[in-house]
Amino acid sequence: MKTFRNIALIILIIATITIVGLCTYYKYMISPISNQEEIVSFEIPANSSRTTIAKILEEKGLIRDDRFFVFYIQLYKISNMKAGYYNLSKNLSTEEIIRALQKGTTLNPNEIQVTFKEGITMREVARIISENTENEEEAVLAKTKDTDYLQSLIERYWFLSEDILQEELYYGLEGYLFPDTYNLTNSSVSIEYIFDKMLNRMDEMLSPYREDIEKSGYSVHQILTMASMVEKESAGQNQRDHVASVFYNRLKKGMSLGSDVTTRYALKIDDNKQPLSSAQFETKSPYNTRLTDGSMNGKLPVGPISTVGLSSIQAAIYPMESEDLYFIANIQTLETFFYSNYNDFQNKKNELASVNGGL
Repeated sequence: MKTFRNIALIILIIATITIVGLCTYYKYMISPISNQEEIVSFEIPANSSRTTIAKILEEKGLIRDDRFFVFYIQLYKISNMKAGYYNLSKNLSTEEIIRALQKGTTLNPNEIQVTFKEGITMREVARIISENTENEEEAVLAKTKDTDYLQSLIERYWFLSEDILQEELYYGLEGYLFPDTYNLTNSSVSIEYIFDKMLNRMDEMLSPYREDIEKSGYSVHQILTMASMVEKESAGQNQRDHVASVFYNRLKKGMSLGSDVTTRYALKIDDNKQPLSSAQFETKSPYNTRLTDGSMNGKLPVGPISTVGLSSIQAAIYPMESEDLYFIANIQTLETFFYSNYNDFQNKKNELASVNGGL
Protein backbone atom coordinates (compact mmCIF):
# COMPACT_ATOMS: atom_id res chain seq x y z
CA MET A 1 0.00 0.00 0.00
CA LYS A 2 2.85 2.37 0.86
CA THR A 3 4.47 1.69 -2.48
CA PHE A 4 1.20 2.51 -4.26
CA ARG A 5 0.94 5.80 -2.40
CA ASN A 6 4.48 6.71 -3.35
CA ILE A 7 3.80 5.93 -7.01
CA ALA A 8 0.60 7.98 -6.91
CA LEU A 9 2.48 10.88 -5.32
CA ILE A 10 5.16 10.75 -7.99
CA ILE A 11 2.52 10.67 -10.72
CA LEU A 12 0.77 13.64 -9.09
CA ILE A 13 4.01 15.60 -8.89
CA ILE A 14 4.86 14.83 -12.51
CA ALA A 15 1.33 15.76 -13.60
CA THR A 16 1.50 19.00 -11.64
CA ILE A 17 4.88 19.88 -13.11
CA THR A 18 3.59 19.02 -16.58
CA ILE A 19 0.46 21.14 -16.15
CA VAL A 20 2.44 24.06 -14.73
CA GLY A 21 4.92 23.69 -17.54
CA LEU A 22 2.21 23.60 -20.20
CA CYS A 23 0.47 26.62 -18.69
CA THR A 24 3.76 28.51 -18.58
CA TYR A 25 4.49 27.52 -22.19
CA TYR A 26 0.96 28.52 -23.25
CA LYS A 27 1.21 31.93 -21.60
CA TYR A 28 4.63 32.45 -23.13
CA MET A 29 3.44 31.53 -26.61
CA ILE A 30 0.46 33.91 -26.57
CA SER A 31 2.34 36.79 -24.94
CA PRO A 32 3.74 39.69 -27.02
CA ILE A 33 7.02 39.15 -28.83
CA SER A 34 8.32 42.47 -27.50
CA ASN A 35 7.46 45.01 -24.85
CA GLN A 36 8.45 47.81 -27.24
CA GLU A 37 6.13 49.33 -29.85
CA GLU A 38 7.68 48.28 -33.15
CA ILE A 39 5.28 48.59 -36.09
CA VAL A 40 5.36 45.88 -38.74
CA SER A 41 3.63 46.26 -42.12
CA PHE A 42 2.33 43.23 -43.98
CA GLU A 43 -0.40 41.96 -46.27
CA ILE A 44 -2.85 39.10 -45.76
CA PRO A 45 -3.80 38.07 -49.32
CA ALA A 46 -7.41 37.30 -50.15
CA ASN A 47 -8.55 33.73 -49.42
CA SER A 48 -5.50 33.00 -47.24
CA SER A 49 -5.72 29.80 -45.18
CA ARG A 50 -5.08 29.80 -41.42
CA THR A 51 -1.73 28.15 -42.13
CA THR A 52 -0.74 30.88 -44.57
CA ILE A 53 -1.77 33.61 -42.12
CA ALA A 54 0.23 31.92 -39.35
CA LYS A 55 3.36 31.73 -41.54
CA ILE A 56 3.06 35.43 -42.48
CA LEU A 57 2.74 36.44 -38.83
CA GLU A 58 5.76 34.33 -37.84
CA GLU A 59 7.87 35.69 -40.70
CA LYS A 60 7.00 39.24 -39.62
CA GLY A 61 8.02 38.50 -36.04
CA LEU A 62 4.55 38.97 -34.57
CA ILE A 63 4.15 35.42 -33.20
CA ARG A 64 6.67 32.83 -31.96
CA ASP A 65 5.48 29.73 -33.76
CA ASP A 66 3.11 29.35 -36.71
CA ARG A 67 2.09 25.81 -35.65
CA PHE A 68 1.07 26.96 -32.19
CA PHE A 69 -0.93 29.80 -33.78
CA VAL A 70 -2.82 27.30 -35.94
CA PHE A 71 -3.44 25.14 -32.85
CA TYR A 72 -4.69 28.22 -30.95
CA ILE A 73 -7.23 29.30 -33.58
CA GLN A 74 -8.43 25.69 -33.96
CA LEU A 75 -8.80 25.33 -30.18
CA TYR A 76 -10.95 28.44 -29.90
CA LYS A 77 -12.69 27.92 -33.27
CA ILE A 78 -11.55 31.34 -34.49
CA SER A 79 -12.59 32.40 -37.98
CA ASN A 80 -13.36 35.48 -40.05
CA MET A 81 -9.81 36.84 -40.18
CA LYS A 82 -9.84 39.39 -42.99
CA ALA A 83 -7.48 40.00 -45.88
CA GLY A 84 -5.83 43.39 -46.30
CA TYR A 85 -2.84 45.56 -45.47
CA TYR A 86 -1.98 45.87 -41.79
CA ASN A 87 0.33 47.87 -39.55
CA LEU A 88 0.61 45.97 -36.24
CA SER A 89 3.01 46.32 -33.33
CA LYS A 90 5.20 43.58 -31.88
CA ASN A 91 3.93 44.40 -28.39
CA LEU A 92 0.51 42.87 -29.19
CA SER A 93 -0.52 39.53 -27.74
CA THR A 94 -1.83 36.70 -29.93
CA GLU A 95 -5.36 37.52 -28.83
CA GLU A 96 -4.92 41.19 -29.77
CA ILE A 97 -3.45 40.26 -33.15
CA ILE A 98 -6.40 37.98 -33.89
CA ARG A 99 -8.88 40.70 -32.90
CA ALA A 100 -7.15 43.11 -35.27
CA LEU A 101 -7.34 40.58 -38.11
CA GLN A 102 -11.01 39.90 -37.40
CA LYS A 103 -11.79 43.62 -37.34
CA GLY A 104 -10.09 44.09 -40.67
CA THR A 105 -8.28 47.12 -42.00
CA THR A 106 -8.89 50.17 -44.15
CA LEU A 107 -5.19 50.67 -44.83
CA ASN A 108 -4.48 51.58 -48.41
CA PRO A 109 -0.88 51.14 -49.60
CA ASN A 110 -1.53 53.61 -52.43
CA GLU A 111 -2.81 56.34 -50.09
CA ILE A 112 -0.87 59.61 -50.16
CA GLN A 113 -0.71 62.61 -47.84
CA VAL A 114 -0.73 66.13 -49.23
CA THR A 115 -0.25 69.26 -47.14
CA PHE A 116 -1.54 72.72 -48.03
CA LYS A 117 -0.23 75.52 -45.80
CA GLU A 118 -2.00 78.68 -44.66
CA GLY A 119 -1.38 81.78 -46.73
CA ILE A 120 -0.63 80.14 -50.08
CA THR A 121 -2.34 81.22 -53.29
CA MET A 122 -4.43 79.08 -55.62
CA ARG A 123 -1.46 78.98 -57.97
CA GLU A 124 0.57 77.34 -55.21
CA VAL A 125 -2.32 75.00 -54.38
CA ALA A 126 -2.41 73.93 -58.03
CA ARG A 127 1.35 73.38 -58.04
CA ILE A 128 1.18 71.17 -54.94
CA ILE A 129 -1.65 69.13 -56.45
CA SER A 130 0.27 68.66 -59.71
CA GLU A 131 3.42 67.61 -57.85
CA ASN A 132 1.60 64.99 -55.79
CA THR A 133 -1.08 63.68 -58.15
CA GLU A 134 -1.57 63.02 -61.84
CA ASN A 135 -3.50 66.28 -62.32
CA GLU A 136 -1.94 69.08 -64.36
CA GLU A 137 -1.47 72.48 -62.74
CA GLU A 138 -3.33 74.21 -65.57
CA ALA A 139 -6.28 71.83 -65.19
CA VAL A 140 -6.55 72.63 -61.48
CA LEU A 141 -6.66 76.36 -62.15
CA ALA A 142 -9.14 75.87 -64.99
CA LYS A 143 -11.48 73.99 -62.65
CA THR A 144 -11.69 77.08 -60.40
CA LYS A 145 -13.01 79.03 -63.38
CA ASP A 146 -15.49 76.41 -64.61
CA THR A 147 -18.84 78.17 -64.16
CA ASP A 148 -20.94 75.01 -64.33
CA TYR A 149 -18.75 73.31 -61.74
CA LEU A 150 -18.78 76.34 -59.44
CA GLN A 151 -22.56 76.58 -59.74
CA SER A 152 -22.88 72.94 -58.66
CA LEU A 153 -20.76 73.71 -55.60
CA ILE A 154 -22.91 76.72 -54.70
CA GLU A 155 -25.89 74.37 -54.55
CA ARG A 156 -24.05 72.05 -52.15
CA TYR A 157 -22.26 74.36 -49.71
CA TRP A 158 -24.00 77.01 -47.64
CA PHE A 159 -20.93 79.27 -47.51
CA LEU A 160 -20.54 79.48 -51.29
CA SER A 161 -22.53 82.11 -53.18
CA GLU A 162 -22.71 83.87 -56.52
CA ASP A 163 -19.72 85.90 -55.31
CA ILE A 164 -17.40 83.17 -56.55
CA LEU A 165 -18.73 83.63 -60.10
CA GLN A 166 -17.52 87.24 -60.45
CA GLU A 167 -15.60 87.69 -63.69
CA GLU A 168 -12.97 89.84 -62.00
CA LEU A 169 -11.85 86.98 -59.75
CA TYR A 170 -8.66 85.24 -60.75
CA TYR A 171 -9.84 81.93 -59.27
CA GLY A 172 -13.37 81.29 -58.02
CA LEU A 173 -12.35 79.08 -55.08
CA GLU A 174 -9.43 81.17 -53.84
CA GLY A 175 -9.71 81.35 -50.03
CA TYR A 176 -12.42 78.68 -49.79
CA LEU A 177 -10.19 75.59 -49.77
CA PHE A 178 -9.14 74.95 -46.17
CA PRO A 179 -5.40 74.46 -45.69
CA ASP A 180 -4.60 71.19 -43.93
CA THR A 181 -2.97 67.78 -44.43
CA TYR A 182 -5.22 65.46 -46.41
CA ASN A 183 -5.12 61.71 -47.01
CA LEU A 184 -5.91 61.01 -50.65
CA THR A 185 -6.88 57.56 -51.95
CA ASN A 186 -4.07 57.57 -54.50
CA SER A 187 -2.21 59.83 -56.91
CA SER A 188 -4.84 59.42 -59.63
CA VAL A 189 -7.68 61.09 -57.69
CA SER A 190 -9.66 63.78 -59.50
CA ILE A 191 -9.45 67.51 -58.89
CA GLU A 192 -13.09 67.44 -57.77
CA TYR A 193 -12.24 64.78 -55.16
CA ILE A 194 -9.48 66.96 -53.70
CA PHE A 195 -11.61 70.11 -53.74
CA ASP A 196 -14.49 68.25 -52.05
CA LYS A 197 -12.20 67.25 -49.19
CA MET A 198 -10.95 70.80 -48.74
CA LEU A 199 -14.43 72.34 -48.99
CA ASN A 200 -15.84 69.83 -46.52
CA ARG A 201 -13.09 70.80 -44.10
CA MET A 202 -13.91 74.48 -44.60
CA ASP A 203 -17.55 73.64 -43.87
CA GLU A 204 -16.45 72.10 -40.56
CA MET A 205 -14.40 75.19 -39.71
CA LEU A 206 -17.00 77.80 -40.67
CA SER A 207 -20.23 76.17 -39.46
CA PRO A 208 -19.73 76.96 -35.74
CA TYR A 209 -19.45 80.66 -36.70
CA ARG A 210 -22.32 80.80 -39.17
CA GLU A 211 -24.65 82.80 -36.93
CA ASP A 212 -21.93 85.28 -35.94
CA ILE A 213 -20.93 85.78 -39.57
CA GLU A 214 -24.56 86.55 -40.45
CA LYS A 215 -24.70 89.08 -37.59
CA SER A 216 -21.41 90.73 -38.59
CA GLY A 217 -22.86 92.65 -41.52
CA TYR A 218 -20.33 91.06 -43.85
CA SER A 219 -20.84 88.17 -46.26
CA VAL A 220 -18.85 84.95 -46.02
CA HIS A 221 -16.98 86.08 -49.13
CA GLN A 222 -16.00 89.34 -47.43
CA ILE A 223 -15.03 87.58 -44.19
CA LEU A 224 -12.77 85.18 -46.08
CA THR A 225 -11.33 88.06 -48.09
CA MET A 226 -10.51 89.88 -44.86
CA ALA A 227 -9.16 86.66 -43.33
CA SER A 228 -6.84 86.12 -46.30
CA MET A 229 -5.38 89.62 -45.90
CA VAL A 230 -4.92 89.01 -42.18
CA GLU A 231 -3.27 85.66 -42.98
CA LYS A 232 -0.74 87.26 -45.33
CA GLU A 233 -0.10 90.38 -43.24
CA SER A 234 0.19 88.86 -39.76
CA ALA A 235 3.71 88.31 -38.54
CA GLY A 236 2.56 86.67 -35.31
CA GLN A 237 -0.31 84.42 -34.28
CA ASN A 238 -1.47 86.73 -31.48
CA GLN A 239 -1.59 89.82 -33.73
CA ARG A 240 -4.22 88.70 -36.20
CA ASP A 241 -7.21 90.30 -34.48
CA HIS A 242 -5.23 93.55 -34.18
CA VAL A 243 -4.38 93.51 -37.89
CA ALA A 244 -8.06 92.87 -38.64
CA SER A 245 -9.08 95.84 -36.49
CA VAL A 246 -6.83 98.15 -38.51
CA PHE A 247 -8.40 97.02 -41.77
CA TYR A 248 -11.95 97.36 -40.43
CA ASN A 249 -11.16 100.80 -39.02
CA ARG A 250 -9.87 101.95 -42.40
CA LEU A 251 -12.96 100.57 -44.16
CA LYS A 252 -15.22 102.50 -41.79
CA LYS A 253 -13.34 105.71 -42.49
CA GLY A 254 -13.48 105.20 -46.25
CA MET A 255 -9.72 104.83 -46.51
CA SER A 256 -7.90 102.47 -48.82
CA LEU A 257 -6.65 99.37 -46.99
CA GLY A 258 -3.16 100.04 -48.32
CA SER A 259 -2.06 96.43 -48.13
CA ASP A 260 1.08 95.44 -50.04
CA VAL A 261 0.01 91.80 -50.17
CA THR A 262 -2.99 92.72 -52.30
CA THR A 263 -0.69 94.41 -54.81
CA ARG A 264 1.47 91.30 -55.01
CA TYR A 265 -1.63 89.19 -55.57
CA ALA A 266 -2.88 91.56 -58.26
CA LEU A 267 0.50 91.18 -60.00
CA LYS A 268 0.50 87.39 -59.40
CA ILE A 269 3.66 87.61 -57.31
CA ASP A 270 3.68 84.76 -54.77
CA ASP A 271 6.82 85.89 -52.92
CA ASN A 272 5.47 87.85 -49.95
CA LYS A 273 8.82 89.58 -49.34
CA GLN A 274 9.54 90.76 -52.88
CA PRO A 275 9.95 94.56 -52.86
CA LEU A 276 7.48 96.50 -55.00
CA SER A 277 8.00 99.69 -56.98
CA SER A 278 5.88 102.84 -56.92
CA ALA A 279 4.61 101.97 -60.39
CA GLN A 280 3.53 98.50 -59.25
CA PHE A 281 1.56 99.99 -56.36
CA GLU A 282 -0.48 101.90 -58.94
CA THR A 283 -1.46 98.74 -60.85
CA LYS A 284 -5.14 99.00 -61.81
CA SER A 285 -6.85 95.96 -60.28
CA PRO A 286 -9.88 95.24 -58.08
CA TYR A 287 -7.43 93.33 -55.88
CA ASN A 288 -4.94 96.17 -55.39
CA THR A 289 -5.75 98.17 -52.25
CA ARG A 290 -2.60 100.32 -52.59
CA LEU A 291 -4.12 102.39 -55.41
CA THR A 292 -4.01 106.12 -54.64
CA ASP A 293 -6.61 107.22 -57.20
CA GLY A 294 -9.46 106.65 -54.71
CA SER A 295 -11.01 103.75 -56.63
CA MET A 296 -10.30 101.30 -53.78
CA ASN A 297 -11.13 103.61 -50.89
CA GLY A 298 -13.34 101.88 -48.33
CA LYS A 299 -13.23 98.64 -50.30
CA LEU A 300 -12.02 95.12 -49.75
CA PRO A 301 -10.30 93.32 -52.63
CA VAL A 302 -12.75 91.64 -55.00
CA GLY A 303 -12.00 88.30 -53.34
CA PRO A 304 -9.65 86.34 -51.07
CA ILE A 305 -5.96 86.31 -51.94
CA SER A 306 -4.82 83.09 -50.23
CA THR A 307 -5.80 80.08 -48.19
CA VAL A 308 -6.87 80.97 -44.65
CA GLY A 309 -6.40 79.18 -41.35
CA LEU A 310 -8.91 79.11 -38.51
CA SER A 311 -7.13 81.78 -36.45
CA SER A 312 -7.36 84.25 -39.33
CA ILE A 313 -11.04 83.44 -39.86
CA GLN A 314 -11.66 84.06 -36.16
CA ALA A 315 -9.78 87.37 -36.33
CA ALA A 316 -11.91 88.47 -39.29
CA ILE A 317 -15.10 87.65 -37.36
CA TYR A 318 -13.93 88.95 -33.97
CA PRO A 319 -11.44 91.80 -34.56
CA MET A 320 -9.80 93.57 -31.64
CA GLU A 321 -11.32 96.89 -30.63
CA SER A 322 -8.77 99.60 -31.34
CA GLU A 323 -8.35 103.05 -32.85
CA ASP A 324 -5.36 102.01 -34.91
CA LEU A 325 -5.21 102.76 -38.64
CA TYR A 326 -1.67 101.70 -39.48
CA PHE A 327 0.72 98.86 -38.84
CA ILE A 328 4.15 97.86 -40.01
CA ALA A 329 6.22 94.76 -39.35
CA ASN A 330 9.92 94.22 -38.93
CA ILE A 331 10.38 91.42 -41.43
CA GLN A 332 13.51 90.23 -39.61
CA THR A 333 12.06 89.90 -36.09
CA LEU A 334 8.40 89.50 -37.22
CA GLU A 335 7.40 92.12 -34.64
CA THR A 336 4.44 94.27 -35.74
CA PHE A 337 3.89 97.86 -34.63
CA PHE A 338 0.45 99.52 -34.61
CA TYR A 339 -0.38 103.24 -34.76
CA SER A 340 -3.42 105.48 -34.81
CA ASN A 341 -1.33 108.47 -35.91
CA TYR A 342 0.16 108.66 -39.42
CA ASN A 343 3.29 110.56 -38.37
CA ASP A 344 4.16 107.96 -35.75
CA PHE A 345 3.64 105.24 -38.34
CA GLN A 346 5.80 107.08 -40.90
CA ASN A 347 8.61 107.52 -38.37
CA LYS A 348 8.65 103.78 -37.65
CA LYS A 349 8.51 103.05 -41.38
CA ASN A 350 11.58 105.24 -41.94
CA GLU A 351 13.31 103.57 -39.03
CA LEU A 352 12.69 100.10 -40.51
CA ALA A 353 13.50 101.08 -44.11
CA SER A 354 17.03 99.66 -43.96
CA VAL A 355 15.70 96.42 -42.46
CA ASN A 356 12.65 95.89 -44.66
CA GLY A 357 13.90 97.40 -47.90
CA GLY A 358 11.62 98.77 -50.63
CA LEU A 359 8.70 101.06 -49.88
